[in-house]
Parts: sequence; structure tokens; C-alpha cells
Amino acid sequence: MTRCCRVCAVGLLLLVCPVGASAQSAAAAAPPAVAPAPLRYGEAVGAARALVQADLAERGYPGIAIAVSVGGETVWSEGFGYADLEHRVPMWPSVKFRVGSISKPMTAAAVATLVEEGRLDLDVPIQRYVPSFPEKAYPITTRQLGGHLGGIRHYAGNENFIRDPYATVVDALSIFKDDALLHAPGTAFAYSSYGFNLISAVVEGASGQAFLDYMRDAVFGPLGMHDTVADFVTSIIPQRTGYYVRDGDRHLINAPFVDNSYKWAGGGFLSTTEDVLRFANAHLRDDFLSPSAKRLLFTEQQTRDGVGVGYGFGWFIRTDDAGRRLLYHAGGSVGGTSLMIMQPDTRVVVVGLINLTGANNGVVREVLSLFLDAVAASPSLH
Repeated sequence: MTRCCRVCAVGLLLLVCPVGASAQSAAAAAPPAVAPAPLRYGEAVGAARALVQADLAERGYPGIAIAVSVGGETVWSEGFGYADLEHRVPMWPSVKFRVGSISKPMTAAAVATLVEEGRLDLDVPIQRYVPSFPEKAYPITTRQLGGHLGGIRHYAGNENFIRDPYATVVDALSIFKDDALLHAPGTAFAYSSYGFNLISAVVEGASGQAFLDYMRDAVFGPLGMHDTVADFVTSIIPQRTGYYVRDGDRHLINAPFVDNSYKWAGGGFLSTTEDVLRFANAHLRDDFLSPSAKRLLFTEQQTRDGVGVGYGFGWFIRTDDAGRRLLYHAGGSVGGTSLMIMQPDTRVVVVGLINLTGANNGVVREVLSLFLDAVAASPSLH
């Protein structure tokens, strides 16, 4: 939901304007008042705000937006710094960032819907759905691609800075389709955004729709993710953030031009913290994906030798020092750094998006710890 800054504080609710914007201008820009966020996590919000503000000041990235939910309810959503440095546009929760590889779990959700409907078999060679993709020394399955076990390579050289537009996802396969596999599928984990490019072509073949149309109809539309779109560089996309990198002297400069049409599924979507939060929470309910579909996404895949790879289908799977299960995905793109992380037992979800290449997103994990501690301290409030 678009609003200036939704902030819980101990004992009262404060509407706080983002860094660099006056209270008067914030009031003018804000939409009509909405119901206040829950106050019961106010202490955690206050501590988290202090962490983020200190991190912003210390690391000097342009801006960050962060959102937190507990039990499916948003308890904090705020922007800090600037969405656009040159025009001094303050950061808002409604700003659209390059979310990078958070595009992968979004694509995985589309795959899960097709599997549920019996339209996609994960364990047959991908040529059933993408007949134009050349056969390799070994067959590759969609399940292997979704766990980075397919042997498809990742970016090479300056491929992360491709400037050429690709009209279709099948056209974009030309970047790597003739390359040899890194290894026999199933024998090793090798992270690959191009593997998800190939999955997007599988989605097209299984659904009979263009990939972006299917994402809209099966994922973004049903979940109310109206601010999640493909990063078309020529389109006017309201509230799209500026993109920044650091030069050799560590100064902030505008990021170089790239055209992400070569990798929609692997890292080409724009979204907001609140849309990503909405997406993550849909996986903690029972009205979007079935239990079997969620098992597909959140069951750690293994190599043929039975070695776990720390990845399900489009999701990283880890256990923290306290023994709690974490499901997450990070993203790095030209002009963007992102992290979506959730703890399914407590249903705590944190999303942090930064409009800078290679930013340190450790503060997002610190915010998660604060809210996990708050839930543990007051389980009756969860």
C-alpha cells in the first residue's frame, strides 16, 4: 500500500518523513490516512529504524526501502534516503527497484502453478517444452534447472551489462544455448541465472502463453502485486528508482545502461518492498499454493550423491545459529541490491531493497533478528 512512511513507535504512532523531505511536503504527497500499523512491535521497529539509519549514514548508499510483516500483517514499511539523487526525490515504500534474483522465486511460483495443474512435468527433458533448445551430452530437466543443478552456465565476461533488446525469452536463449554444460546435470550445484532463462521458455511451452503474460495472470495478478513489472527500459514506469554504482574512488555515479530483456526470469523484474512482502507472505498461507507445491519450492535439492545444495526450487534454504529455518533469496543487479527473507515458523518476513550495485544488505538480516527476538519474547502477541 502506498504511503509515506508507516512507522510503529513505543506507545504511539508517528508518521515520519523520509530523509531529505520536509514534513509539509510529505503530508502533501501522502495519500489519505490509513489504519495505523500494530503498535505491539514498536520497540523492535524503533531499534530497526536506528539500525537502518546508522547503516545508511555509514555506508552512504543512495536509498533503501524496508518492510516487515509478522503473521501476515505488515508492521513496518519505510523508505530512507533518496530514490533519485539528482532530483532529490525521497525514498518511499512505493518506489520500484530492480530486485535482481528475487525474480527467480517469482518464476518458481509460476512453475509451481503449472505443476499443480498437471501442465508441466518437472522430470522430463526440457525439449518437451522448448524443442528449439539444442540437446546436450546429457538430458536436462526443469527440476534440475530450478535447483541450479542443470549444468547451465552463469554470466561470463560483461554479460551482466547487455544493452541489446531481446524480443522473446526464446531469442534470449541464443546467448548460451550452444555452450557445453559445466557438468553432468545433477552432479554439482552451479548458480545460474541463465538456467532460469531456460525455465521461462519452459513456462511458455507448458502454458501456451508468453512468459510475462503468464507471470501476470498466474502470480502477480492473483497476489495483487500491481507494482511488479518487467524492467522495460523504454517504458515510462511510475516511481521507478534511479540506479547507482560506485566509481573507482567510491563516489556514487549513475549506473551504466543495461537492457534486462535478456533475463526476465533470472533477474529482470522491478518491484517494491511491499509487493515482495506480499509475495513472500503468500507462501505462508494456504490460498495460493498447495502444500505439495510449497514442498517443491522449499525442499532442499540434492546432488546424485545425496549432498544437499542449500537450495530448493528458486529459494535458498538455511538454518540460523538458533536452529531456525530461513527461506530467502538475495539479488544483485546493475543499480540494485535486494534481499527477501522469511522464517516460516514465526511467519516473520523482511524485505530490503537498495538502489545501488553491490550494496551490503547485512542490515536486513539484523532487522530480521530483531523481530525474531521480539516474537520470541512475546509469543502471545504472534
